[in-house]
Amino acid sequence: MPSYRLHYFPESGNSYKLALMLTMCGKRFEPVWTDFAGGITRTADWRRTVNEMGEIPVLEIDNLKMTQTAPLLLKLADQYGRFGGETPEEKFELMRWLFWDNHKLTGYMAAYRYMRTFIPDGDPQVLKYFRRRLDDFIGILEQHLARNAFAIGGNPTVADFSMMAYLHYPSDEHGYDFAQSHPAIHAWLGRMAALPGWKPAYELLPGRRMTKYAK
Repeated sequence: MPSYRLHYFPESGNSYKLALMLTMCGKRFEPVWTDFAGGITRTADWRRTVNEMGEIPVLEIDNLKMTQTAPLLLKLADQYGRFGGETPEEKFELMRWLFWDNHKLTGYMAAYRYMRTFIPDGDPQVLKYFRRRLDDFIGILEQHLARNAFAIGGNPTVADFSMMAYLHYPSDEHGYDFAQSHPAIHAWLGRMAALPGWKPAYELLPGRRMTKYAK
């Protein structure tokens, strides 16, 4: 069986996606906490020895370092035969929502949440722009989930793991009260949390936490 080491920090939704996928497939991983807030991923040595792209997460599979969460989710789904599409049409839909999430939902939510909560002097105009974009993207997801139990229909896939990652963090971090504003998303997050073996990020990813500045 492959051995896994996950380089992460607890606030990283992208790290959580891989931790959740491995856990839901019944696989263990060695956690490697990374001092993202301290700037280690921006150092030349870290980029030379861990990830030339300067990003977290990094998943080591049998000592081979691999990066980029979306293709890793697809790789694991294929390897373990779980949480992937069954038909060509489902596989296309899975990738459609997975890529949409990476480009739109995760892309903006990760930046917005980090600036809003984990740095002391976030630019209010940038935050306003990010929030306006996120309201649009979250509205799209709300309408989709009002018609579908999960991203591509009746069963959860890695597209769901990807889209829910940043949304499942506490509301004081991302600033949304989905129970009040987006009931379909709130219900979907509940369905995800009810899956056997599911755990939230702060249970799956131990280690020192970043300072919160959001009021």
